[in-house]
Amino acid sequence: MSKKLRVFYLMQVAYSAVFRAADHRARQNTGLTVIQIAVLFLLNEKDGQPVSEIANRLSMGKSSLTGLIDRMSEKRLVKRSPCPIDGRVTRVYLEETGQTAAQEAALHTQHYNAALLAPFTEDEQDVIGRFLHHLATNADTIINGPNAGQSTLPHMDQDKSAH
Repeated sequence: MSKKLRVFYLMQVAYSAVFRAADHRARQNTGLTVIQIAVLFLLNEKDGQPVSEIANRLSMGKSSLTGLIDRMSEKRLVKRSPCPIDGRVTRVYLEETGQTAAQEAALHTQHYNAALLAPFTEDEQDVIGRFLHHLATNADTIINGPNAGQSTLPHMDQDKSAH
């Protein structure tokens, strides 16, 4: 490409297009949304996760995830249970229907992965994988810099003598 690549813009456009298409297809094939499938995959990987952990792994707010878990519970895909050690914590478990749905969705996801990577050589696929892994693990630092979360302004208590 001779033009300067607009990576951030292209990622946004690609993300929207791919997930809109995948969500439409997932609803047709399984009756579930892509995000519901993501919850099933996380629980299939490690059952009984706290709501807060699932929300964090999916970059969702706890209140948004709670509504999603409500809808999934109504479909008998998952169930909630208070943590026996800390009653303030709610854990989410796969129901048998959820396990079956996760297995079915995994087959569709394998198809999506194969279709996404089909036009690329094995070496190009390795680069794509490294790039996406790099983004996923370093997004905050990439966007906000190495001092993300640290204020460059003095704290109010420290600066009272200036007034």
